[in-house]
Amino acid sequence: MNTNALSRFALLAATATTLPLCALASSHREAPSIAGLPRLDGTDFYMFRSYEPGRSAYVTLIANYIPLQDPYGGPNYFNLDPNAVYKIHVDNDGDADSDLTFEFSFKTIEKNFTVNANGVKTATPLIQSGQIDASGATLNVQQTYTLTLVRHGRREAVRNETLGGDVFLKPADNIGTKTIPDYERYAASFVYDVSIPGCEAPGRVFVGQRKDGFVVNLGEVFDLVNLNPVGPRDGEPNTISDKNVTSLALEVPISCLTRGKDPVIGGWTTASLPDGDGDHWKQVSRLGMPLVNELVIGLPDKDKFNASHPLNDGQFLHYVTNPFLPVLLNSEFGSAAVIPASPRNDLVAVFLTGVKGLNQPLKVTPGEMLRLNTSLQPTPPATQNDLGVLGGDLAGFPNGRRPYDDVVDITLRAAEGALCGAIGNCGAETSDPNHGLPYTDGARAAGPDAAHEHVTGEIKAADTYLPFFPYLNTPLPGSPNGLNGVSK
Repeated sequence: MNTNALSRFALLAATATTLPLCALASSHREAPSIAGLPRLDGTDFYMFRSYEPGRSAYVTLIANYIPLQDPYGGPNYFNLDPNAVYKIHVDNDGDADSDLTFEFSFKTIEKNFTVNANGVKTATPLIQSGQIDASGATLNVQQTYTLTLVRHGRREAVRNETLGGDVFLKPADNIGTKTIPDYERYAASFVYDVSIPGCEAPGRVFVGQRKDGFVVNLGEVFDLVNLNPVGPRDGEPNTISDKNVTSLALEVPISCLTRGKDPVIGGWTTASLPDGDGDHWKQVSRLGMPLVNELVIGLPDKDKFNASHPLNDGQFLHYVTNPFLPVLLNSEFGSAAVIPASPRNDLVAVFLTGVKGLNQPLKVTPGEMLRLNTSLQPTPPATQNDLGVLGGDLAGFPNGRRPYDDVVDITLRAAEGALCGAIGNCGAETSDPNHGLPYTDGARAAGPDAAHEHVTGEIKAADTYLPFFPYLNTPLPGSPNGLNGVSK
């Protein structure tokens, strides 16, 4: 990171405390306030060049909400909040501010089905009155949504080219195989072609339940890393292999996202609620890079971070340059690695500016978000490396993020200095061979898709992905219980 950038960050840090907060408040219950608002809780954000055949001229953006869904969690299941606005932000000039904002707004339609119970018209307590198909005729509660593009203060509706008009339908969650016998086929009918204002080519959108694609040994990580951090990468189970999530997936032509000669874009997602008088919005959730609010931001500032914007991230700089995670790892496994010296400019590049020569904008204002170099070709599923850039696959995390990228292992290794010297020294110049030991939480996905799965150790065959939009896999059904042994 250059001197001018650090100077600007220092200025941001000095002035940020005078800025008003939007609200109290992302990733799987990571902050005190958002833990009580699951429908607004952003769990994961993905941004990558589409690797579906014939779609490499597109970028896919996926924002996941409502964490840790049990497939059998009826009878109401997991609708999104009709009072909220969910956003996917894109920065295409490096100024840490949103240049393109895609806003998703939801409406819940209650049809109030009744049955004749001995001559009495009785309201049904279930969201379905029979087997569900794409017509929705037997769906008692239906969610629809609209999609709006905000650009330079101008708001324009995104048009549904599949159905006509500007209204989209959200499929019912995967209640079970009796209610929806072929959920994959059913959900596919809710992938819509869209006309995006200012784009010559159409994009695509899907909003609905998916299998949670995040892979983590969740309980043991938070139990003071109660595992062998230098053990096998496939030695522990994916704790959330039996959970679903709700995805807002959007595919947009690259030419509609970039500006000028700079191929790098930044992205993040937020969710907001109306304030008391209904005239303004309070941001309660924010997510760009994975694990930032979980493992980087200190407890007193977690809600503050969820309410903040990348442009004002100077107030959180000390959490990046003097991070907690290496201290924890070295206190638990002190003889295994050396704590890299501070300030951690290597982590500033990973989390705040992008890596120079890889995914840093031509002109950059530091701010936490995913950054993607759209000029780099996508890697086909068969040859994707789940360690991303650390594994020699430049189309993977931290150059954007794909579903298959093992962001937990990558983050653990980066925290211990895997990138020291390569993208920025760690305080004093050093080439300590113990920096960046191959730390792991032991949990790993089976493969980038079902055709290239590798089931070893504790890896579960269900932890794969689709090789086409919307990329995250078909959600697990609520019935029959324990399908495919996922929860066993």
